[in-house]
Amino acid sequence: PSGDPDRNETQARAALLDHVPLDPKRVHPMGASDSPASLEEAAAAYAAELTASGKRGGLPHLDITFLGMGPDGHVASLFPERSGIRETTRSVIGVTNSPKPPPERISLTLPVLNSSARVWLVVAGADKAAALGLTLAGASINEVPAAGVEGRRSTLFFVDAEAAEQVPEALID
Repeated sequence: PSGDPDRNETQARAALLDHVPLDPKRVHPMGASDSPASLEEAAAAYAAELTASGKRGGLPHLDITFLGMGPDGHVASLFPERSGIRETTRSVIGVTNSPKPPPERISLTLPVLNSSARVWLVVAGADKAAALGLTLAGASINEVPAAGVEGRRSTLFFVDAEAAEQVPEALID
């Protein structure tokens, strides 16, 4: 719900957005679970908002997409072996029965993530080491969704020592 400490928007505002001189029109938080919209209505509304903010090649134009990665290699709410990772026509989807709370959420799809000029992924903790190694080794997107994320200009991983434990030395800068 709006303002919940577990909500990504709440955390992003507290950590960064409330502290930088940024035009609020350039920030696009997803709808909150306490809104009256259904899951599919929320996904459609968010897709429309992103499209209205600018398009490139039919997809929303995003300058930077900042993501975390789960221990299973999920990004956004695109989970391994689930249909969301294979979505190619919609920009925003409703996700039900999510393997992590909350069970219902909306997510950007891989084509939108990859239409971003820059993608930044934060990976921290030993529980993410195997998934990070597989991501960097080019694992199947269906098995490790993070392996399919690539910004148009750049993709940057911010990784702590524990998460880097299973990354081959040749891949570490």
